[in-house]
Amino acid sequence: MRHASPRRLAAALAATLLAGSSLGTATASAATTEAEAGPLQGGQALVTKELRALEKSYKGRIGAYAIDTATGRTVAYRSGERFPLLSTFKAPVCAAALHKASTSAPGLMDKVVKWTKAELKPNSPTTEKHVADGLTVAQLCEAAITLSDNTAGNMVLKQVGGPAGLTRYFRSLKDPVSRLDRWETELNDWSAKDKRDTTTPAAISRDLRLLTWGDALNAKDRQRLIGWLRANRTGDTRIRAGLPKSWTIGDKTGTNSEIGGANDIAVVWPDKAAAPIIMAVYTTRSTPSVDDKVLAKTATVLARGLGRL
Repeated sequence: MRHASPRRLAAALAATLLAGSSLGTATASAATTEAEAGPLQGGQALVTKELRALEKSYKGRIGAYAIDTATGRTVAYRSGERFPLLSTFKAPVCAAALHKASTSAPGLMDKVVKWTKAELKPNSPTTEKHVADGLTVAQLCEAAITLSDNTAGNMVLKQVGGPAGLTRYFRSLKDPVSRLDRWETELNDWSAKDKRDTTTPAAISRDLRLLTWGDALNAKDRQRLIGWLRANRTGDTRIRAGLPKSWTIGDKTGTNSEIGGANDIAVVWPDKAAAPIIMAVYTTRSTPSVDDKVLAKTATVLARGLGRL
């Protein structure tokens, strides 16, 4: 077999990276994905092919990343592109609060926080009932993660230094990408050129891995965070819907229908005794509506790509 020269190989690679548009063929993004995930093998080829087709029918943009912590294997699609965090920030902000409580502010999780009616934000089903008496930081984390309570998210954010404080926490996790710049609900205002309040599927997945399966939190705090994620009530039609009901899943969603934004980050246990899979799925499109089925289908594709289905 005749081998191509290094010059020809370099030219071919350059042509591949330059081909396609961000919302069209996804060739450039697929090239980035392959570089992250290693050599393009059966699983990654499946993910690229199927998510490209799903993205075309969805008429939007899908970003996805999955890590099998048992093997270290990854599969991805548009994993290095920025997407708005939306309410998925509420999982790492609660992790930041747990970390602060265990390292520099003993008793923080039991601290009672109060707010005014003027500070209440839309979609605050728990905090709207406790304006008079307030809630502990732990209770605010539970409301922020399990019900995506927006006021609760802001109150926890205050405990860690606001948006800048959470960004610093991302950096402490060696995540140079993820950032929070604004509070609820302003952080949901997003355009394609805006880097504020964004992450990438790869970056947030690695963060979630450190927080739930790594050593970023101590064992007690790690289990507390996992407990809140497993108790989440907003994700039944997203990643959870695309995986077997026998699997144990903890997740945090984010939504903004105005930008077609539907997100979900999850810790997935195919077996109770097994090491988990970490997944992140983010979507945007110009149509002002969300499609949870796209996230469910993406989760199925990711699990198949990892050889778990």
